[in-house]
Amino acid sequence: MQVNQNDRATPQSSRASGSNAGVIGITIAVLLAAAGYFYFSGDKEPEVEAPIPVQLPEPMPEQPIEQEPIEEVIVEVIEPTIIETPEPEVVVEPLPALTESDDFVAQKTIDMADGMTIEPLLVKKDIARQFVVFVDNMAQGEVIHKASPLKGPKDKFTVSEITNKTYLNPDSYHRYDLYANMVSDMNDEQLINTYKELMPIFDEAFAELGYSDMSFDERMQQAFEMILSAPIIEDPIELSSISVNYQFVDPKLEALPNVQKFMVRMGPDNSRKIKTAIRKLQQQMAN
Repeated sequence: MQVNQNDRATPQSSRASGSNAGVIGITIAVLLAAAGYFYFSGDKEPEVEAPIPVQLPEPMPEQPIEQEPIEEVIVEVIEPTIIETPEPEVVVEPLPALTESDDFVAQKTIDMADGMTIEPLLVKKDIARQFVVFVDNMAQGEVIHKASPLKGPKDKFTVSEITNKTYLNPDSYHRYDLYANMVSDMNDEQLINTYKELMPIFDEAFAELGYSDMSFDERMQQAFEMILSAPIIEDPIELSSISVNYQFVDPKLEALPNVQKFMVRMGPDNSRKIKTAIRKLQQQMAN
């Protein structure tokens, strides 16, 4: 099944200028010390010990003493037998075709979550394609929920009315706690290893989108930069009601790309968790 083009944002093919991930240098210093001491008796003069008489050796006999010949003992040296133990073979699990990858990708995602309850959130149909389209949309600043590989929160968005003004209710931030904690608590190394293992499947799904001037990994870096550029708002956020939707009263916030608006709606704490996790991933991917 090909990607539904209606789930995509208008393609933007500008290339990323490169990752800003720094290189972590680790220096290990090993210090070795040796010490000794000398003991002195102090101010007292050393006691004089009595001389020990010298005993002279007995004179050598004029004729050598005949002795029976000593039989030479022949020691047989037995070379040890070295048994080489073959190294265990690393079994590489073959990747399924993109069209048959749903169960494989879902299980790898569940394993990567390391006990976190992520399975009920997975949309187990065209997971790889959904993920690639979702990342592609995010790189362009768009969030199209139909293309999300995860189900959205069940709790509803709420607002607060204060002195005839409408504000984003901070309790709404907690709708996204599960998602932010999931990203924040994942093992970085395991996440990167799973990502690299599934990369051929993602590349195949990304090729279906028609890009010829970039790789999926480059698109992922663009999505990272889009998220990291989102502002973190601590103050109350005023809203205005337009039909059944709400808009930010602050024109600077309303002008943000949809991805960054989404980050604002997640709240400052969740935004920090997401950004911290992404920066760590960038460093891992740059190594």
